[in-house]
Amino acid sequence: MTVCESLLLRKATRAFQTKEVEQEKIVRILDAARHAPSGTNTQPWQVAVVTGEMRRKLGDLMETAFRGGQQGKMEFQYYPEIWEGIYKERRRACGLQMYSTLQISRDDKQRQLDQWAANYRSFDAPVMMFFFIDEILETGSYLDYGMFIQSIMLMAVEEGLATCPQAALGEYPEIVKQELGYPDDKKLVVGLAMGYEDTSAIINQYRTPRDAVEQFTRFFD
Repeated sequence: MTVCESLLLRKATRAFQTKEVEQEKIVRILDAARHAPSGTNTQPWQVAVVTGEMRRKLGDLMETAFRGGQQGKMEFQYYPEIWEGIYKERRRACGLQMYSTLQISRDDKQRQLDQWAANYRSFDAPVMMFFFIDEILETGSYLDYGMFIQSIMLMAVEEGLATCPQAALGEYPEIVKQELGYPDDKKLVVGLAMGYEDTSAIINQYRTPRDAVEQFTRFFD
């Protein structure tokens, strides 16, 4: 499999088989991803791989907090405070595409709520990954982290696995850090769902569009 093939095959998967992921595959994925670049070789990534009973417990705790009205808050500002212009349009289109695929109407608030709550269970994927960073590190290290997580997702494709990067898994850092024993000076960045794709699930059938190269690139000579 080429890098290009992995890039084109990767997608945000939101329904998984119950089949467990072999630990050997996870280790191979991380062993390759650790070669991702980082400024001055800081290698800011600290990874928690969560499976089994702990995965179920964390998912239940976060979903309960969400359904109970506890407002989640990430430990850094991921999204803008105010959505404007093309970003607002893309965000809206992304949500509409998912809900229309699932035939969830605008008025069906309960199904919308249930679909969002599934985020906190990692869509019942057999593997949850949580990514931590030391609080002393700054914006550059978050850029490095993105390349590391992308490397994980591309390697997962090569291993026959599907993934979904999840900002939602970073919304309840107190719960995650308490259960996993991470100290306060570690910031929770984001999470990742990983497993074998349920190819029969309708939610896995759509793909979000991407702009053409000409729309985001300027060439200078």
